[in-house]
Amino acid sequence: MTSATDSAERRTNGLVAIAVPAGRATRGVFGGHGFVDAALVVDWPAIVGPAVAAHTLPSRIKFPPKERAEGTLVVKVASSAFATDLQHLEPLVLERINGHFGYRAVARLQLRHGPLPRARSAPAAPRAGANQPPGDLTAALARVDDPELRDALERLGRRLGG
Repeated sequence: MTSATDSAERRTNGLVAIAVPAGRATRGVFGGHGFVDAALVVDWPAIVGPAVAAHTLPSRIKFPPKERAEGTLVVKVASSAFATDLQHLEPLVLERINGHFGYRAVARLQLRHGPLPRARSAPAAPRAGANQPPGDLTAALARVDDPELRDALERLGRRLGG
């Protein structure tokens, strides 16, 4: 007779979702800040929306002793002006956070003022002449009669660099 573990392993052919080992690897880093896993930090823009996420960052969750519910989420806020806005948005933000977890994980927000990490810079501007198709591509495109198709092929050729 086979055990439940053997049966489950056979069904998945020994494959494990990436979240399982990633959760184990990040537990030490995020666990020290009260986060059960990295999901709240990583998914913050999707949870609260890009407008709120642009000015805020979750920094830790404080739970009551021996509990994993009704916690206080400490949120770093970039400016005092946005902190006031966030106080008014708190019920909505809490609803979204708890909807993400599927239970009432966070009961209130505690706001801390401070600088946020810099966002990644925009990609470098293309160098001069980068929008010009190579000579062999220009010759090949000259044989295409349909102007829409020719434009699409030219854009594709520029992107592929050939």
